[in-house]
Amino acid sequence: MQTSIKKTEYNNQETLLTPRFYTTDFNEMSNLDISLNTEEFEALLKEFRADYNKKHFIRDEEFNKSWNTLPNNEKALFVEFLERSCTAEFSGFLLYKELSRRLEKSNPILAECFLLMSRDEARHAGFLNKAIGDFNLSLDLGFLTKSRKYTFFAPKFIFYATYLSEKIGYWRYITIYRHLEKHPEHRIYPIFKFFENWCQDENRHGDFFAALLKSQPQFLNNNKSRLWCRFFLVSVFATMYLNDFQRANFYKSIGLDARQYDMQVIRKTNESASRIFPVALNIDKPEFFQYLDMCASQNKMLMEVNKQDKNIFFKLIQKVTISSMLVVNLIKLFLIEPIESSSVNNTIK
Repeated sequence: MQTSIKKTEYNNQETLLTPRFYTTDFNEMSNLDISLNTEEFEALLKEFRADYNKKHFIRDEEFNKSWNTLPNNEKALFVEFLERSCTAEFSGFLLYKELSRRLEKSNPILAECFLLMSRDEARHAGFLNKAIGDFNLSLDLGFLTKSRKYTFFAPKFIFYATYLSEKIGYWRYITIYRHLEKHPEHRIYPIFKFFENWCQDENRHGDFFAALLKSQPQFLNNNKSRLWCRFFLVSVFATMYLNDFQRANFYKSIGLDARQYDMQVIRKTNESASRIFPVALNIDKPEFFQYLDMCASQNKMLMEVNKQDKNIFFKLIQKVTISSMLVVNLIKLFLIEPIESSSVNNTIK
């Protein structure tokens, strides 16, 4: 008997930590001069054209079994993981596809790079949505395209944020893959087998945005750019940390401690970013993760307040108080003196 597929309502649940859809200044992008780094872009384009993962995302027999036997709490956590991941990949597809269309005449090298990256992201999103279908759900990507609000980011902010999101994506996937390779008893679903090759797509995309940043030295070599690099490092790390703190039970279900996992991913991403950003975060300072822990706890308190059936005015006072404490701790995190990237690079083996 065919099981009916329900459309998930995840796409209506937006918060500050929800994966975003982005747009940018396409005219500014069209006028980018990448001549300082043409050779690297040509080499990257050659890699994108090779399409190393063309035959990688093919579902095998293991997917055909019924996944309704998973405990309900595990299944709910895992479906949410798939939905968030699918939304993030689809967001990348939409942005890259539009950029490829807008740059086709003005900058054919960049246009083709974006087109081929959009191919990768569409492949990832489609693979994830098929996985969601194994749980008798479907993420309506067409509705998502029309219903989501688009956040405007200037091109340089797109470069900083997307470079970091691709690199942190690499370290998240490869860390999970290596863990489950050692502990296959925790691999609750076959999608994790695909993470090793999958994360190489993320890595190549990150290298593309690194090349873009290097082609625009004004985004890296002055005091203003140092502040922006620092801001985006803090923002990306804090967003991941707060999200994963909420979902510690998911990581527990695959045999990981969410805090230790995030600490490792942050350390590796900080090292990767130091190869292109002029500054790195001083994550060895004890206060760094202490402030993140406080922010995560306060964010959890906010979520609990939202669930309470209390007087609206009383809830508002509570939310303002907790939000203020969270913002103060984020500012303290940002104010931790960064370190020169060269000092991080010297310690990387």
